[in-house]
Amino acid sequence: MAALEDFVKKQKAGAQFVISAQMLKLQPQAFDALAKTWLDDGGPGFNVVGMPHRVVVDGEFFIGRITVIRTTAPL
Repeated sequence: MAALEDFVKKQKAGAQFVISAQMLKLQPQAFDALAKTWLDDGGPGFNVVGMPHRVVVDGEFFIGRITVIRTTAPL
């Protein structure tokens, strides 16, 4: 997840930005599992805000994109 950490580090504290499956080069199923942990506990240096955007793959809904806000917590 080095790409994610590098991207988050570039954001200022309090900035809102989007993280997507495509951005991290993950399949929607893998991103969905990761994003669900972020919904509960926050991510490395950010918290999820708003409702996740979902995509449909083979009739199932998966989280494909989330909006987050940068925190001052260390990565």
